[in-house]
Amino acid sequence: MDPSASSSRLARSMLPIFLRPQCLSIRCSSSLLTTPKFQVEHGPSARNRVLRFGSVANTEEYKGKIDAKPKSVSVRVAYELLQAGHRYLDVRTCDEFDAGHPPAAINIPYFHILNGEGMSLKNSKFLEEVSSEFGKEEKIIVGCKTGRRSLMAATDLHASGFTHVTDVAGGYTAWKENGLPTTD
Repeated sequence: MDPSASSSRLARSMLPIFLRPQCLSIRCSSSLLTTPKFQVEHGPSARNRVLRFGSVANTEEYKGKIDAKPKSVSVRVAYELLQAGHRYLDVRTCDEFDAGHPPAAINIPYFHILNGEGMSLKNSKFLEEVSSEFGKEEKIIVGCKTGRRSLMAATDLHASGFTHVTDVAGGYTAWKENGLPTTD
């Protein structure tokens, strides 16, 4: 038997591969943290599924959410929007926010730091907390330290029905570097 034929048959048998998270509990200091453990599943039924943290579903269910992307603007444009009446949502941790933030910013962390060990956990009540502070039609500018968390948070907000969400590219770091006003 030709070795190349054998390897190509093996490659075809491996497709499609789908990773399914199974929960594995890990003890970190004094808290219990649940993290995903992955197992490989083969077969045609895996084709229309997506991997989500802790859940598996048909891709059609999430198509709208995956395609939903808020616009990102520079810090200068964000400052102009703030002056024009937009509200600033700062999604950094409370400690980061307390060290300084744009004027009139409201802090609702997107992630929480666990036990000061640098491990973070998404704020499970983020959307609920934002909904209690902002209306779905309100014009919201979302910022963090460098722009990564704010883009994730803005995407979640947009997918949850907030219609006027704008991400601040570069975050608070770029805000300060551009000499824009801060509250320390």
